[in-house]
Amino acid sequence: MNPRSGGGKVARFRLVENAEALGARVALLDELKYVDVVEVARAAVARGADLLGVAGGDGTQALVAGVAADKGIPFLVISAGTRNHFALDLGLDREDPSRCLEALTDGVELRVDLGSINGRSFVNNASFGAYAELVRRPEYRDDKTRTTLQALPELLVGQSGPQLSARAGEIEIERPQALLVSNNPYATDDPAGLGRRARLYRGILGVIGVRVDNAMQAASLQRGPGSESVTVTTAPSVTVTADANEIPVGLDGEAILVRTPVSCTIRPAALRVRVPRHRPGRGRAPLLDRDRLRALATIAFRRPDRPRRQTGGPNEDA
Repeated sequence: MNPRSGGGKVARFRLVENAEALGARVALLDELKYVDVVEVARAAVARGADLLGVAGGDGTQALVAGVAADKGIPFLVISAGTRNHFALDLGLDREDPSRCLEALTDGVELRVDLGSINGRSFVNNASFGAYAELVRRPEYRDDKTRTTLQALPELLVGQSGPQLSARAGEIEIERPQALLVSNNPYATDDPAGLGRRARLYRGILGVIGVRVDNAMQAASLQRGPGSESVTVTTAPSVTVTADANEIPVGLDGEAILVRTPVSCTIRPAALRVRVPRHRPGRGRAPLLDRDRLRALATIAFRRPDRPRRQTGGPNEDA
C-alpha cells in the first residue's frame, strides 16, 4: 500500500486495518524513500503469498500485476490512486477503495489481458510523443482531461522531440506527433484517449496515432476517428522506432525513458484479477469538450510567432 496515493486514501479509508482484519499481510511503502515494489511483490511470493494486491495508482498496479501474471497467482486491485482508470474498467468502486477488499471474502475471478512494453507491464496504456509530454507535466496527475484539452493542440504543433514511426500489425503510421498504445482499445471517439475500455479480454492492443500539419487538420481533431489526422486501429503488437536511442514514454501515467526500438505486445488472459462479486459497475468516462479543443487548436496555429509548416498532408493509407 502506498500511503501517498490519492491524497492519503490508505489512511482515510483505514485500508491497512481493514486488510489485516481479513488476514492479509500489508507492506506499507516508505513515504521518504524509493521502494522497489516489484522486489516487495516477489519477496511476498517467495514467502508463500497466494494473492498479491495493490492500494495505489495505476503505475504501481501495473508493476505488481506483472509479478502476479508471471507467478500465476490472483491479483487484487484497490482503488486508492488518484484516477484509478484500471479500477474503472474493472467496474470497481472508486469512491470507497475499502469496498475492493470484499473480493477477499466474497469475490470472483476475472481473466484479463496485460500489456507489455520492452518487457515491462502496463494495465492501461503507453503514450508517445505529445501524449508522453502531457504525462510529464505536474498538473496532468491532478486533472488529466483538462490538461490534455489545454495542452495537446500546442504540443502537437510545437512538438520538437524525436521523430517517431510506428508499425501496428500491417499498418504503418508515419511521423505521428502523438501515439497511444493501450491494453485493449478504448471505446471512445476522441483523439486524446480520454475514454474507457468496454472489455479487457480481447487480446489486442488499441492504437491511436495523431499527426497535424495545419490549422484545418488541428480543428478536425474534434471528429475523432473521422478526422484525416487520426489513425485508429488494433494490433497484437506495435513497434515504435525513432531517430533517437531513447525516448520518453508515459506508462500508466508514469513518465519513463525507454530504449528504441520499442516493442509493445499483449499477454492475453495473463492476469487473474480477484474482484468483489458485487461492484458498482461502469460509470461514464469524462466526455471530450470538442468546442474547447477546436478553439485551443485554432488559437495555437494562429499565433503570429509560430511559423507554419509547409509539409504535405498525412499518409492517406492511414
